[in-house]
Amino acid sequence: MRKVWKQAKHEFGPIGLAYVLIAVSVWMLVMVVAPQLIMLDFSLHPLLFPDEIGGPKDVWTLQNYEILFSNRLHMIIFLKTIWSSLLVTVFALVICYPISYYIAKVARGASVGWLMVGLIIPYWINELLRLFAWQIILADSGILNQAMLWIGIISEPLNFRAGNGAVILGMAYAYVLFMVFPLYNALESLDRNQVDAARDLGASWFRIHRRIVIPHAKPGIAIGCIMTFMLGAGTIAAPQLLGSPSSFWFTELIYTNFETANWNLGAAYATILALLCLVFMAIMLAVFRVSLKELSR
Repeated sequence: MRKVWKQAKHEFGPIGLAYVLIAVSVWMLVMVVAPQLIMLDFSLHPLLFPDEIGGPKDVWTLQNYEILFSNRLHMIIFLKTIWSSLLVTVFALVICYPISYYIAKVARGASVGWLMVGLIIPYWINELLRLFAWQIILADSGILNQAMLWIGIISEPLNFRAGNGAVILGMAYAYVLFMVFPLYNALESLDRNQVDAARDLGASWFRIHRRIVIPHAKPGIAIGCIMTFMLGAGTIAAPQLLGSPSSFWFTELIYTNFETANWNLGAAYATILALLCLVFMAIMLAVFRVSLKELSR
């Protein structure tokens, strides 16, 4: 830490370093810490009439948090959101790992740039428009159903938007870059000679990845899983555009509470969601045995 401090002081100078520290501190305080504290304070107060605020009933309480555990429907929505977000994360990892490995270790020359551009181009379009595109593809009269009817695979349109399948597919597509780039950054630093040596010694493709590639990519996997899960758990556009009434998301529940002026319950649920993401982050770091120092490299 002392070495980093000396290097920063050398780069920016005393005045510049002081300016950077003040700017970062103000930004963190105003944009991160203060809103979270306000949200936490709201969550610990009961829903009261305006003339009761500041009165004897306006005390800190955990009743807003207790509602989640006493309301069976809300708990089902919460658990379903966790499970679906985990599925999105696993789905994105399975898709993005071979893509990232190919770009980092197999592709050569200009093909690397073209592959990167191919991944980035869809993200030049707003996320809502990309989700609307999936809505058109998966609709009862959409492209996929029409193609399957024309081929003769089905005799009547399928409801792809029933349940959570369409939501999971749409989110995995929407957040694929947040899995690809951490994996690519981790795999790019892998010495290819290790892979070649293992192959020359007769190691199978599976054994090479299990013993060499995946252990090296653990920080990238951890970051990708954390980012994808957080985005999946915190999304609201995907379930609204691609889901059915049965795929109600926990964020939609939070939004509904704020929309109906029950800010206290909405703040409690938002706080629970934030804590869930922090717990998931801690679990990922423990599972992959990655420290915060390794993530910052």
